[in-house]
Amino acid sequence: MSVAKKDYKRVTVKSLVEMKQHNEKISMLTAYDYTMAKIVDGAGIDVILVGDSASNVMAGHETTLPITLDQMIYHASSVVRAIDRALVVVDLPFGSYQSDPKEALRSAIRIMKESGGHAVKMEGGKEVKDSIKRILNAGIPVMGHLGLTPQSIYKFGTYTVRAKEEQEAQQLKEDALMLEKAGCFGIVLEKIPAKLAEEVAKSVSIPVIGIGAGGGVDGQVLVLHDMIGMTHEFNPRFLRRYMNLYEEMTTAIGQYVDDVKSKDFPSDTEQY
Repeated sequence: MSVAKKDYKRVTVKSLVEMKQHNEKISMLTAYDYTMAKIVDGAGIDVILVGDSASNVMAGHETTLPITLDQMIYHASSVVRAIDRALVVVDLPFGSYQSDPKEALRSAIRIMKESGGHAVKMEGGKEVKDSIKRILNAGIPVMGHLGLTPQSIYKFGTYTVRAKEEQEAQQLKEDALMLEKAGCFGIVLEKIPAKLAEEVAKSVSIPVIGIGAGGGVDGQVLVLHDMIGMTHEFNPRFLRRYMNLYEEMTTAIGQYVDDVKSKDFPSDTEQY
């Protein structure tokens, strides 16, 4: 049975703030193409993230760094054409906003104009403050991202839990408050201690969405392909697999191969 307190025909950034105020958890998943986005939106998801994780999931890269702005716009356009209800947030990819606030604004404008997305997401805290402000001043909603920031993987050198030490935890809390003050409508916290994530969520009035950040935040996000078990080698503690599509698809495709080889497919009823 649904626990939603309000039936949103279209989810907006304002809707997410209302959900937090009414203690209604926010559901968020990734999608990168029309077909998957259609299913996810139809199932009632609140937010679809067109993540730069497409670099890993769709293109097979080791990191998120190789994906380009043009590629992100392609994926986002495909998703936007599929949705009726969800808010679509699009990642600004590595290299499209870090060096210059003017470039950051140009990148965000391209995403909004060419994909039809509803908001952008950016990794980082005080170091990208000027870029965030420039984008917000243009009327483009921005979601922040703190904790484990995959675009900085070569700086960290590992995908381990972030902000376990007091100094980094304190900086994260300060960055969260800065993002709120700057005007971000929400923050993703990735792979940080649950106690710290809950503290951050309580310290800001904007929604905090967690991935590997415990249950004390305002919502959760997972990569769709991980959640439905299309991937099978990635097994972090925070991932719950709701299906095992890898095995089911492998079995189905194997059966198709056998049926073609044995001339069982197509049958008399499956041809004209």
